[in-house]
Amino acid sequence: MKELFVADLANYENQVITGFFAVSSRYDRSKRDGARYFALTLADRTGQMEARMWETAEAGEFASGDVVKVRGQVCRYKEFLQLNIEKIRKANPGEFDLGDYVPRTDREIDELWAELNVYVESFTDPHLKALLRAFLDDSELAAALREAPAAKSMHHAWIGGLLEHIVSLLGIADLAAKHYGVHRDLLLTGVVLHDIGKLQELRWGTGFEYTIEGQLLGHITIGIGLIERKIAAIPGFPPGLRMLVEHLVLSHHGKYEFGSPKLPMIPEAVLLHYLDDIDAKMQTLRSEFARHATAGRAAGEVTDWVRSLERPLLDTTPFLGMDQNGRPEPQEARPDLKEDAANGVSAED
Repeated sequence: MKELFVADLANYENQVITGFFAVSSRYDRSKRDGARYFALTLADRTGQMEARMWETAEAGEFASGDVVKVRGQVCRYKEFLQLNIEKIRKANPGEFDLGDYVPRTDREIDELWAELNVYVESFTDPHLKALLRAFLDDSELAAALREAPAAKSMHHAWIGGLLEHIVSLLGIADLAAKHYGVHRDLLLTGVVLHDIGKLQELRWGTGFEYTIEGQLLGHITIGIGLIERKIAAIPGFPPGLRMLVEHLVLSHHGKYEFGSPKLPMIPEAVLLHYLDDIDAKMQTLRSEFARHATAGRAAGEVTDWVRSLERPLLDTTPFLGMDQNGRPEPQEARPDLKEDAANGVSAED
C-alpha cells in the first residue's frame, strides 16, 4: 500500500525519503562536463514533481510509464520542490497498486454516467437521441468513455476526465441554449460527441499517450468516422441533421490555427466552441492552483507563467475568505475576524 504521495512531499523539505512513483517522463541529458544525468517527472494520483538524478551509477533499468522505487532528498529549486534522487529501480508488480499512480476524477464515475444519461433521455429530437444512445449503449465505447482522459496533459488529463468535461459542459450548454434560444438537443449532441474521437486517439495506463491512429488522424477525424458509422445504422436519419452534427465536431476548435478543419458557422457551433474553451480554461486554473499548492507555495501568491494561458494566475480565494474548495473558512482561520472579535465587533455588525 502506497504511504507517501506527491502531495505529501512539501512536508519533507530537506529530508531524504523513500517511496514509489510513476515516471511520467524521462530525459537523458548531459552536464557541462559530459557526464550523464536524468531529468524526470514523477507522479501519482495526487500530482507531479520534477526530479533529477545527477549520478546515474545507482540507476536500474526503467522507462517512462514505469512505476519506480526511489530514494532521494526533497529540496527546492527556483521556489518549486524537486526530488534529487540517489537510487532508483523499477518496482516489482506486487509492490504497487496501479490505482495509486493514475490521476482520477474526484467525481464518482457512476454519478457522472447517470447525469449524462439523464440529459440524453430529456431529448425531444428522436434522431439525435437515437444517435447518442447508439454510443452510450455500445459496451466497448461506453467502457472507454467512462475511463478516458480529456487530454494527454492539458485540461481534465485524468481517468474519467473526458466524462467529467462532458457533464460539466452539458450543464452550462443547457443554460446557454435556453438563454440564446438555440436548438438545445443539437448543441447538447455536440457537447457529447465533440471529443468522442479521443476514445481512440489516446491510450491510458500509468500515463497518457497518443495511439498511432491518434498521431496520424487526430480525434476530430476519428470522431467523424465514429459518428458516420453510427448514423448509417439509424434508419431515416436526416442528411441535413447529419451535416449539422458533423459541423459541430469539425469546427469545435474554433480556429484553423487551433487545428479546426472548419470555422463555426452555425449558432450551436459558435456556442460549443466557446463553452468548450471556457470549461477547459477553468479546469486549467484549478489544476494550476493545485500544482502551486503541491509545490509547497502559499495560496495568494502569483503562480509561475502558465504556457497554455500565456499568463501567470492568482487564486482569489485567500482574499475572499474561502478555502481552496470554495467553502467559507472557519472563523478561527480568519485573522480579520479574530481582530474584529478582539475589538468587540461581531460578524453580524
